[in-house]
Amino acid sequence: MRRMILLGVLGAFLATAPVGSNHARAQSATGTAAVRQYWQNHELEILREYFALLSIPNSARDQVNIRKNAQFIRDMLEKRGVSARLLETGGSPVVYGELQVPGATQTLMFYAHYDGQPADPSKWVDSKPFEPVLRPRKLLPGSDQPKPVPLSAVRPPIGEDWRIYARSASDDKAPIMAICAALDAMRAANLKPSSNLKFIFEGEEEAGSTHLKPFCEQNKDLLQADVLFICDGPVYYSGDPTLYFGVRGIVTMELTVYGPNTNLHSGHFGNWAPNPAWRLARLLSTMRDDQGRVLIEHFYDTVVPLSPAEQEALQAIPRYDEKLMREFGFARPEGGGKSLMELIQLPSLNIRGLSSGWTGKQARTIIPASATAAIDIRLVKANDPDAMVQTVIRHIEAQGYHVLNREPTQEERLRYPLLAKVIKGHGYPAARTPMDLPISQKVIRALKSLRDRNVVLMPTLGGSVPLYIFVDILHTPTIGVPIVNHDNNQHQPNENLRVGHLWQGIETLAALMMMR
Repeated sequence: MRRMILLGVLGAFLATAPVGSNHARAQSATGTAAVRQYWQNHELEILREYFALLSIPNSARDQVNIRKNAQFIRDMLEKRGVSARLLETGGSPVVYGELQVPGATQTLMFYAHYDGQPADPSKWVDSKPFEPVLRPRKLLPGSDQPKPVPLSAVRPPIGEDWRIYARSASDDKAPIMAICAALDAMRAANLKPSSNLKFIFEGEEEAGSTHLKPFCEQNKDLLQADVLFICDGPVYYSGDPTLYFGVRGIVTMELTVYGPNTNLHSGHFGNWAPNPAWRLARLLSTMRDDQGRVLIEHFYDTVVPLSPAEQEALQAIPRYDEKLMREFGFARPEGGGKSLMELIQLPSLNIRGLSSGWTGKQARTIIPASATAAIDIRLVKANDPDAMVQTVIRHIEAQGYHVLNREPTQEERLRYPLLAKVIKGHGYPAARTPMDLPISQKVIRALKSLRDRNVVLMPTLGGSVPLYIFVDILHTPTIGVPIVNHDNNQHQPNENLRVGHLWQGIETLAALMMMR
C-alpha cells in the first residue's frame, strides 16, 4: 500500500512539473521517494542497529566506553563501504571516514559527536539511560505515562510520534545513524552520491572539544572540503527541515560578592553587617532591564548586522512564540515584542545559577558571608569572549566595586567597602556563513527539492557549537543540518528522539549527499 501511494504521488508530481526546467527537482524527488521506501521497509532493522549504538555508555570522560563507541561507529561506516579509521587526538579519538566518488568535483564533510552528557539513572522514568526503549508518544510531564515498550514487542509500521528514550538518542548519535541509513538507502536503490564524502565524528564535544582545534591544525589537508555540515542541534519548532548558517559563541563567568568573613547570626547582626545576597541582587539588577535588554555599556557595540539575505530569511521563519509559551508555561516573554528568532541574533546575558547561604529544610537565620552568580554570555558574530567579560567587569567597577580574580585578603576586606571576585570560565566565539555564497545556495536548493515540507533557514542557531575552529583553521563554509525534535530533553533525564524526525533526517541527509 505504501509503495502504491508513493508511486502515485511521484507520478502526479512528474505529470504536473514543467518539462526541462524542473528536471533536477524531479530527479531529486525520485531519489527521495526511493530513500523513503527504504526506511519504510527497514524500520526495525534501522532501530535495532541504533539501539545497539545507544546501549554503549558515552560520557565524555569515560574513556573505556568512549573508545567502544568509536570502534562501533567505525565498523558502522565500514559496513557501508566507507574507508574509516580512528584518529588519535590525545583524548577521545575522532572517527574519520571517506567515500570517494569517481568523477566527483566537490567534497562534502559531515560532523557529529558521539559523546554525551553524564546521566543519573535515578532520574529516568521507568527506563535507564543506556537501555533504550520506545514509547508510543512523548512522556507526559510529571507522569510515568505512556509506559515504555521494548523494541522486541513493536511491529512496523512504527508511528512517527513514537519516541526513543536513551542518553544521546537526540544529542548527538541520531545524525550518525541517519547518515548510515541514508547510505544504505542510496545503495539499495542504486543511487550514488554526487560528491566525495568525508565524515568526522568527535568524542569530546560535551567536554568542551578540548582537542578539536589541534586535531584540525594537524589534519588540514585531510579535512579539506567545499562545505562542512554540522549535524547537531534541533530542527525548528515546526518540525520542518532546517538549515542554520551560524551558531552563537559562549563565555562563562562566576561573580562572587562578599560581606563579613564568616556567616553571622541575623538577629544579633542584622541591619548592621552587610548582606552580600542583597548586594548581589542589586548589582545584577543594574545589568538588565525588565525586557531583558542588557544595560552594560558597549555590550552590543561589536554586533555584526544581518545581511539583506539573512534578514529576509529571518522574516520568513514562521513565528512559534505563542505555542512555545504554552508549552513552557509562562504568560509573557522578554524582548519588548521581538520574536524569539530575532532575539537569538543578539548577545545575551544569562544568570544560570545563584548561591548564598542555605534554603529549604537547611535554611538558617544567618547573614551569609558571600553570594555567587554563575553567568553565561551567548555571543554573536564579532563578539570577542574576553572583551565581553571585560565589559561586565567594567560595569561592576562602575557600581563601586573593587574587582579581584581571587579570594580577597583580610587587608582588602578592611580597605574596600564593596568587593567582588570574577572568574572567567570556558569560552569561544560565534561563527556565521553567508547565505548568499554559491555553496549555501546549492545546499538550500537541495533541501527545498524535497518539496513536501517547508524548509526553515536560520541565520543563527540559539545554541553554541565551536564552529569557529573549522572556519578559522580550515576556512571551510559551515552549515548546520539538525534533524532532531526540539523537545528532546537533551542534557537531561529522559532524553528522547521522535521517530518521525529520524526518518525525515535520513531523507534530508540523503538529499544533501545527492545534491548537484
